[in-house]
Amino acid sequence: MDDVVAPLAESIRAAAAARRALRIRGGGTKDFYGGALRGEILDMRTYCGIIDYDPTELVLTARCGTPLSEIESTMRSQGQMLGFEPPHFGPEATLGGCLAVGLSGPRRPFAGAARDFVLGVRVLDGRGTDLRFGGRVMKNVAGYDLSRLSVGALGTLGVLLEASLKALPLPRAEITLRLEMTQAEAIERMNAWAGKPFPISATCHIAGQLFVRLSGAPPAIEAARDKLGGEAVADAERFWNRVREHDLDFFRSAPALWRLSIRPTAPPLDLPGVHAVEWNGALRWVASEVAANTVHDAASKAGGHATLFRGDARIGSPFQPLSPSLHAIHKRLKAVFDPHGILNPERLYPDL
Repeated sequence: MDDVVAPLAESIRAAAAARRALRIRGGGTKDFYGGALRGEILDMRTYCGIIDYDPTELVLTARCGTPLSEIESTMRSQGQMLGFEPPHFGPEATLGGCLAVGLSGPRRPFAGAARDFVLGVRVLDGRGTDLRFGGRVMKNVAGYDLSRLSVGALGTLGVLLEASLKALPLPRAEITLRLEMTQAEAIERMNAWAGKPFPISATCHIAGQLFVRLSGAPPAIEAARDKLGGEAVADAERFWNRVREHDLDFFRSAPALWRLSIRPTAPPLDLPGVHAVEWNGALRWVASEVAANTVHDAASKAGGHATLFRGDARIGSPFQPLSPSLHAIHKRLKAVFDPHGILNPERLYPDL
């Protein structure tokens, strides 16, 4: 595999010398996400394969061109999983793309976000320098956790080569309950349940129905089911896969789809369009062509931020504008890791 890394590093050095933009790409299933797609494609799929997997230590290390489906299949064969339930958005999804966008699925508020599962990474920076951060064991490390800095950076800070991830055991049992109620009732109910020891592993309110997944030991699930009420959902695994992969009609019900990460206790948002709620109220989806500044204002008032997840990116950046201090930090990080600005330029913000 060193025969693959060396040409990749040389391509970066040549691009840096010529000030030529590079577009880092795996399977391309997340091309819709983020800002502009610029530059010559640097295809990472040739750098693939699982390097090490020790189920007894709950740690897997793989090259970032490895198909995400291969990693999940390997883990599942050992009774384990990626706890943050990453969305694929297509069969060609790779580990690198998964980490570069940093998106998490329905289990995120109960198990942790994508960056919480990263133990270490190997990257090529904007000079073609081979860097390693973190390690392959679950332990606390003093200093800045640079291994997690690349998660969600959309390739603007470096080319992900390898990553070590924590695994979680598959739950012994699962059941999904469905209850009919309004969004306001669902938000209140989910936040009330969050303060109790229920084995909840996913929630989603959509089209007047609240779906609640319970995971864990069968006795705990049965006890929670008796207290929560509702009816059991048949083929629940398929339902949550459709939520994770945006395969439900809701996610295509308007030309633009907004993703708002806000305070979970915030009341229903006063925005036009069709709404859905996940993560106990902390994640709100709005399918609407409402103006960007209107959505950003609503998200700010609710204690969070908004992203144009799918739709027309001519508004500038699909991400909510940063405060001056945060923008300055982003600029300094970009200058350190990619001084010539060649790696996925404008994918996060127009000047990054």
